[in-house]
Amino acid sequence: MRTTAHAAEAGDLIVIAGHHAGEAERIGEILEVLGELPHESYRVRWDDDRESVFRPGSDATIKHASRRPASSRAK
Repeated sequence: MRTTAHAAEAGDLIVIAGHHAGEAERIGEILEVLGELPHESYRVRWDDDRESVFRPGSDATIKHASRRPASSRAK
């Protein structure tokens, strides 16, 4: 997986850093990208199975799902 600040696609993971010492990070799967850069937001299914619309801040990291090039996909 590649990691960037933003610019995600459905299937990527979003990781939110804990805000206090000892607080666990929050992880969610991006289900849908809403809007366009630089004002994108995401419909996310979080690790507790809740869904929400989320606009990432500086504490968010996108982990891009591995994607095979179109030429290597099964036909």
